[in-house]
Formats: sequence, C-alpha cells, structure tokens
Amino acid sequence: MEDPNQITYFAETDYRNKKTLFGIKADDRTRHVYVIGKTGMGKSTLLENMAAQDIKNGNGVCFIDPHGSAVDTLLDYVPENRIEDVVYFSPSDTKFPVAFNVMEDIGPERRYLVAQGLLSAFKKIWGAETFSDRMEHITSNTLLALLEYPGSTMLSIPRMFVDKIFQKKVVANITDPIVKAFWEQEYASWDDRYRKEAYSAVLNKVGQFTSNPIIRNIVGQPKSSFDFRDIMDNKKILLVNLSIGQIGESNADLLGSMMTTKVYLSAMSRSDSSKDQMKNLPHFYLYIDEFQNLANDSFADILSQARKYKLALTMAHQYVEQMPDTVKAAVFGNVGTMISFRIGPTDAELLEREFAPTFTADDIVNLGFAQIYLRLMINGVGSSPFSAVTLPPIKKQDISFRNEIIDASRKTFAKDKETIEKDILADLESSNTKTEVKKEKTDEKKSATFDRTDRPERREGQRRENVPQEKSYKQNTAPEKKNIHQEKSYRQNPVPEKRNIQPERPVLEGSNSLKEALGDLLKNKAVELADESKEKHQIKKRSDEINKEIITENRNKLKEALMGVVEDEEKKKEEIEKKIQEKIVKEVPENVLRGIFEEGK
Repeated sequence: MEDPNQITYFAETDYRNKKTLFGIKADDRTRHVYVIGKTGMGKSTLLENMAAQDIKNGNGVCFIDPHGSAVDTLLDYVPENRIEDVVYFSPSDTKFPVAFNVMEDIGPERRYLVAQGLLSAFKKIWGAETFSDRMEHITSNTLLALLEYPGSTMLSIPRMFVDKIFQKKVVANITDPIVKAFWEQEYASWDDRYRKEAYSAVLNKVGQFTSNPIIRNIVGQPKSSFDFRDIMDNKKILLVNLSIGQIGESNADLLGSMMTTKVYLSAMSRSDSSKDQMKNLPHFYLYIDEFQNLANDSFADILSQARKYKLALTMAHQYVEQMPDTVKAAVFGNVGTMISFRIGPTDAELLEREFAPTFTADDIVNLGFAQIYLRLMINGVGSSPFSAVTLPPIKKQDISFRNEIIDASRKTFAKDKETIEKDILADLESSNTKTEVKKEKTDEKKSATFDRTDRPERREGQRRENVPQEKSYKQNTAPEKKNIHQEKSYRQNPVPEKRNIQPERPVLEGSNSLKEALGDLLKNKAVELADESKEKHQIKKRSDEINKEIITENRNKLKEALMGVVEDEEKKKEEIEKKIQEKIVKEVPENVLRGIFEEGK
C-alpha cells in the first residue's frame, strides 16, 4: 500500500543561513504544484528532481516535455528493475511509431468531454478567432458522431465529409438524438455549395495535422499501443518527448493537449471504483513543462476535478499572461503549492498578492538563480510564504539503461513504419473500393436497361422459337413512306425555290425586322433610363430643398427660443433688482440711506 506521507524533496530553507532540507507529502501533492519563473532560473531542474524521485520510489509518472531535454535526462534515472515499466513516446522516432488514439473506446458519459477537449485544443492552437460559430458547430457534431463509431481516428474527420459511404455508416450508428438530427436533418438540407463552404475550413485545419506523415502514423491507428488506465493503476512510467524542433510547435501542442485529456479521462474512469478500492489505488503524478502550450479552457476542469481521482499535477511555465483567463482563475483558485523563481515586473505585481505581506513585487523581481519564494501545502493547510533554494540535479546512477529502455518500449508498444502505413492505406482503399464497386454496379444496371448489345451471340445456324431469323428480319424491313408526286417534283427541281417567309406578326409593334426591333428596344430603354435619371435628379433636388427648409426653420426656431430665454432672464434680473431696492428702502433707515447717498457722491 502506498505511503501517503512519502515526501518528495526539492529545496532547502535559507533563513539566517540555516539550511534545512524539505519537500512535499504525497497527499498534499494532489492539491497540485504550480511553478513559474523566467528561462534559465532552474524550473526544469526542479521538475526533473521530483520526477526522478518518483521513478526511484516506484510511483506512476507521466512527464510531458515540449523540448525533449527533460525526458532525455529522466531516461538515465530509470533503474534496471523498471525498464519494462517505461512507455517512451517520441513522435520523432519515425521508424517505430507508437499508436495513440484519443478517440478510442470512449463511453457515452465522457464523449462530450473528449469533443470539448479537442475543440479547445483546436482553438488554442489555430486561434479562437478562426473558429466561427458554424465551424465549431460542425466540428463538434462530427467529433460526437465519430466517438460513437468503432475504429474512428483523427483521420476519420476528413473522411466524414469527402466519403459519403463512410458518412452514411457513421450516421446510421449514432444513438444521440441531437447529433443524429444534425446529420439527418440540418446537414442533409444544405446544398453542395453550402456544405463545401461549411466544412472546407474544418478540412483545412485538421488537414494541417493529419497530412504530416509523422503525426498520421501515430493518430491514424485505431488501437492505442498502451492503456492509460493500466499505466496509472500499475504505477508505470510514460515519458512523452514532444520535441518542437523536430515535429513542429502546432503538432507538439495538439499531441500534448490530447495526451493530457486522455490522462484526465483515465483518471476519471477511476470513479467506477468503490471507496475501499479508491483508497488502495495509487497516486499518479503528471508533470507538464511549459504547460501554457496545453492550457486550453478544458484544462481548468482538470485542475478542479483531478484531486478526486488521485491525479496530482506539477506544472511549470514562464509568465502568467501565457494562460487564458479561465485557466488563470483555475490555477490561482485550486493550486495548493505555489513556487516562484525570478519573474518580470508585471507578473510580480500579480503574485505579490499571493506572497504578501512577507514579500513584495521588488523582492520577486530580484531573486537569484535557484532562489524561490513559495507557499507550501502542509497536511492540507497552506503555509505562510517563505524563501528557499532549490536542490541541484540529483546524482544519476552509475549505469544508464536508456538504450535498453528505448528498445524494450519499441518491442512492446511500437510497430515498424512500413506496416503501419500499409494498414492505414488498406483501410482508406477499402472504402474507396466499395465506392467504386457500387458505382460500377450502378453503371451496369443503366447499361442493361438501355443497351442491348450485351446479349450473348447466337451460334451460326441456331434458331430461336417465335423469333424471326436475322436474314428474314433484314429482308422484311419496314418500307419508307414516300410521296411519289413530291419525289417527282423534287427530281425535276433539284434546287428548291426560295420562299419569302413573312412573320405572322412583327417582333415589336411597328418593326419590320429583328434588327429594327432591337434598335427600337434600345431607344425605348434609353428613353426610360433618361426619364428615370431625370426623375431621380428632381427627387434629389426637391429633397435638398426640403432639408434646407427644415434646417432654416430649425435655425429660426432655435434663434427665437434663445431670444426668449434672454428676454426671460432680463425680466427676472429686473424683478430681482426691483425687489432688492424695495427691501433696502423698506428695511434700511432713511438717515442711513441718506448717508450712503452722500458718501456715494
């Protein structure tokens, strides 16, 4: 049974130069660990040290590395007794691709999660602004339909639009009434032009991914080479090398997003276990370096729900603005342990709230190499912020088994490139062959209906009952109808006389020829256009006059109103002065007034 108090060490305290080694317990890690810091500050070393301890301690680990350097380092930490536990997933190993199908064997209760996870990944990689509502609607219904169809892969998405036989099979297999209604009613009602406009964007985006032979050989296989649930429950090691330099950034991001989604779904499948069984299930540790590349909207659900299924995330990246707002809120709302290396001023102001009042933004900006400020989860309770120094790289074992690990992983989980490409091509050609066979049968049916040349030839001398012989048939052809008198006249006059055919009525009244009629028609049209133009000019002129009158009238009204206001103000002023004078005369004694008058003189 797993020890919930097992400690993973990663740093030493540096308070008053007293160095004390410390780490984090297994149960506290399920609250997740968030690491942020600039390039070259020590983030990757921190993650490598923690993962190396998990491997040494026999824990289940998945490390998703967009650069490949960390995974390459971890191969040297795998002991001999764990060689068979390692699944080495590296798309750059083109000779021996490992199959990975995110759409494989998804239950009805989780199909929507997979569809939304893939949609979020598409938006993250290709930009949410490129996904119109219509495009998202079509893609979502396509994914939901294919997730019900056995053997579907990412290559099935383009086939859903260009292969009508395949589309018909998939639609016939749909059980979700909403998805079925989309394909049978909404999509079926669109004309061909509208359909092409609607799905061409989907084909373009997904085609960028599936057209790459490196990626196609991985995601085009219907059966994954490994079982994620088996890896989690049996404490195996999944090392994912998504080297951006070798497979491209968008391909690495999409594969990483799909891998993260699959790990989360496998963790959720633990919900079918009883409480007693769940207690005995081991923790599984998921590491994601540069996780902002995979941080789509569905990642927020993983952060909030993963703890229930003993899935512990440790994620690192460079700056806060790399995260979408939904993920940012989920990180700062759900992460138990937060570790900060040196960061920029903008991010320091945001993190100051997490470390206040102990540390300020200026303190965070001025951290040195391997120096950190952190808030550590201890027995389910967050500690006060404190400073520390991360550990240097853990010493590697004397003997590295990296070659043995890669060879064993190839033998167990990979196939050779030629076999995979042959299987994928055979699957596509089987559909095309069925289409061609159906077309040939249709053509044969039409030919049998209208062309009688396909009857078997009759042997020479063979007779058919009730059918005249061919010779007799040729001799008894139907005679042509001829007018003897006309034939005679025609022979006498080989060149027929020219007839002056007058039309029963002119093309236009008053016109004697088509040319004249067209001329009259053009003249009439010109007159109509001139009249119409003249009428429009008069209307515009009258409209301008009316507008001018309205403006003048409004100006006069405004002037009158202003004059009235001025007059009212003057009247009010006179009344106020009159009242003041009356009050002065009434209340001030006469002798005082006389004195004021004399002084004024």
